[in-house]
Amino acid sequence: MQSQSVEETMHLACQFGKILKKGDCVTLEGDLGAGKTHFAKGIAKALNIKAMVTSPTYTIIKEYEGTTPLYHMDVYRAEGQADDLGLEEYFYGNGITVIEWAHLIEDLLPKERFVCSIKKIDDHFRQISIKAIGNKQGERLRELK
Repeated sequence: MQSQSVEETMHLACQFGKILKKGDCVTLEGDLGAGKTHFAKGIAKALNIKAMVTSPTYTIIKEYEGTTPLYHMDVYRAEGQADDLGLEEYFYGNGITVIEWAHLIEDLLPKERFVCSIKKIDDHFRQISIKAIGNKQGERLRELK
């Protein structure tokens, strides 16, 4: 997919968010400023979350209430301490987990998940790809297209 604005990125993420279910995990990869947090905001919109979604860079995990809870994580600064955060409770809980910089905790991630990569081409243009890992995720991703 392609996006030419923050609003378009959030709209794409909102459409994607509508296929997510409790227990789903979405990993977000991309350089600093690529739009990972904006993508998370779009998912939050799909979940009817009214709170302002911000980057959890320093808190590592932020929880939001909506039609389904959203657990938004930024594990950039958690490398080496991720084992102590109790992430499994989030991954296999009653919400949807969205993780920025997930490659840093690859060995802890659920086997079935969605992998979203955002590539910043220039100040406005983004290339966004979503890959499903797992059969159930693959079926739902095909619904999106």
